[in-house]
Amino acid sequence: MDDMRHEILELKQFVADLKADRAATKEKEQREKWTKYVSLTVVVIAVLASIASQWGGKYGGGSQMNQAKASDAWNAYQAESVKEHIYKTTRKAAADPAVQKEFDDKVAEYDKKKEEWSRAAHGFEASRDALGRKSGFMGTSISFYSIAIAMASTCLVTKKKPLWFLAIVLAALGLAEMIFAWRL
Repeated sequence: MDDMRHEILELKQFVADLKADRAATKEKEQREKWTKYVSLTVVVIAVLASIASQWGGKYGGGSQMNQAKASDAWNAYQAESVKEHIYKTTRKAAADPAVQKEFDDKVAEYDKKKEEWSRAAHGFEASRDALGRKSGFMGTSISFYSIAIAMASTCLVTKKKPLWFLAIVLAALGLAEMIFAWRL
């Protein structure tokens, strides 16, 4: 009978230990429930970083394309200048007023084309500069997001909540940079 009582006591102790262990596990889960939100935060920040990266690439590519177009426009401007110079030089050698008038008309035509190419080149340069600024802000945004992801990941490893809050602040700064770039 003593053996039976002893086994019942051991069984009761085992059940009590199981309940205590389950309660400790639940308490730990409850205490660390916030880590799920940190994980979700990392995912959201990563998505935002991906979007910023795509837009930064778009702006950077557009800036380079406008630089190429501006260079082409300035090359066309130079070609018109050379043609204009040739007509001006040749006009001086022409004695006939009708031929001089014809050369003057050509010089005026090339001067007009130069003005058009100059306007086009300045327009491409302005667009290049604007897209370059946007690309720069997106780059800064990506940097903020990268650091925020690192902070949140470190938070998960060290279980230090302040790092999570710092990550959220950095992500907010990244988002502000993104919005600023879009509104430029």
